[in-house]
Amino acid sequence: MKKVIALSAVLVLGALGMACGDSGANNSANTNKTIANAMNAANSAMANASNQLANANAQVANAMNAINSANANAAKANSTTSTNATNANNSNTKK
Repeated sequence: MKKVIALSAVLVLGALGMACGDSGANNSANTNKTIANAMNAANSAMANASNQLANANAQVANAMNAINSANANAAKANSTTSTNATNANNSNTKK
C-alpha cells in the first residue's frame, strides 16, 4: 500500500510539473511568444509603410496631373491672349 501511495504522489507531482511546465519550458514558450509578437509588429510596420508609399505615389500622380492641366491651361490662355492681341492689332490697322 505504501508503494501505491508513493507512486501516486510521484505521478501527481509529474502531472503538475507537466501542466505547469518547468522554468525552462516557460522561458522557451515566452521567448516564442515574444518572437511571434515581434514578427507581427514588423509585418504590421511593413504593411503600413507599403500603404504610405502607395498613398505618396497617388499624391505625386495627382500633383503631376495638376501640373499638366495647369500647363495646358496656361498654353491655351497664352494662345488666346496672343490671338486676341493679333486681332486687335489687325482691327486697328484696318481703320
